[in-house]
Amino acid sequence: MSIASACDGGRGQPECLVLGIETSCDETGIALYHSHRGLLAHKLYSQGALHAEYGGVVPELASRDHIQRVLPLTLATLRDASCALNDIGLIAYTEGPGLAGALLVGASVACGLAYALGIPAIGIHHLEGHLLSALLSSPAPDFPFVALLVSGGHSQLMKVAAIGDYTLLGDTVDDAAGEAFDKTAQLLGLGYPGGPALAKLAESGNGQRFKLPRPMLNSNDLNFSFSGLKTAVAMLVRNQRDSEASRASEARGVRADATLLADIAASFEAAIAEVLVAKSVAALEQTGLRRLVVAGGVGANRRLRASLSAAVKRRGGEVYYPPLEFCTDNGAMIALAGAMRALKVRDQASESGMENLRFTVKPRWDLQETGDQQRAFPRPAILC
Repeated sequence: MSIASACDGGRGQPECLVLGIETSCDETGIALYHSHRGLLAHKLYSQGALHAEYGGVVPELASRDHIQRVLPLTLATLRDASCALNDIGLIAYTEGPGLAGALLVGASVACGLAYALGIPAIGIHHLEGHLLSALLSSPAPDFPFVALLVSGGHSQLMKVAAIGDYTLLGDTVDDAAGEAFDKTAQLLGLGYPGGPALAKLAESGNGQRFKLPRPMLNSNDLNFSFSGLKTAVAMLVRNQRDSEASRASEARGVRADATLLADIAASFEAAIAEVLVAKSVAALEQTGLRRLVVAGGVGANRRLRASLSAAVKRRGGEVYYPPLEFCTDNGAMIALAGAMRALKVRDQASESGMENLRFTVKPRWDLQETGDQQRAFPRPAILC
């Protein structure tokens, strides 16, 4: 069966039930998305507690845990949606980028199920899933728009003209925003994963207390750099702990020290938000577009959302965010991207390709490459 026929209800109206599988890093995400009815059900398992002991993701442990979670989560999602395996018309899985071993788990399960069911499987770019995740919200943005992708490993600005038509406007030259959050959280003793904990701590802090750098704020381009900001926080923490004021605070008890840490967290958060807002507004001005989509784990940050919404509204634009539960890695965004890819090619004649069992994963994969690569579905590399 081809992708085109899998997503055709037989009456000329495209219809498809898509199973989405996300295993790019340390979260196992499963979802069922129906092209007419929308998202039916989804499940997510986070490995945060598993990797916390090591202060970061251990790839081998991540892969092993995905193996244990994928099938039980799939069955649970099917039960929640009151669906059966035979109802699925297409399986979408994260092909890359990500951890090679983790990606292989999702790809092999997806293609094995697809072969057993006699249906197609399609590899999805992880960042394309994030980029399209705002379409799960209501109201959803129309094309074209500018997308700010801010996750653990990526900080990018993209011009999105249509499915598969992506133009990179700006990229990170070192640490992404999410990496800077996690590394700064470790400096403050907040553990791993530390980004959400830092944001929560910052809510009670004074973001004006410490003047931290705004890297590349005036670089006259749309690129990002956050490693220097993390280093500045490291120096600030060291100097504060060595100062007489810090020693006096410790003598007065935990409350004063907690206030210091909260102020550092808030000052750091304010610096990152200012840079992301300035670059996003500049991207809208450069492209002449009015719609901004914010996606990725950092997109859940309250300060960033408030600052972006205010800045874009002042220039007469609109900002769209995915629901908070879909900001981090999840299966819903992969299932949605698979459904949209399938609808895009539904009128193209194609052979089934079911005799070819090869599949691939791409730990490193440029999002702009997805346009040409995925227009010609089905292909042996991505169809089971």
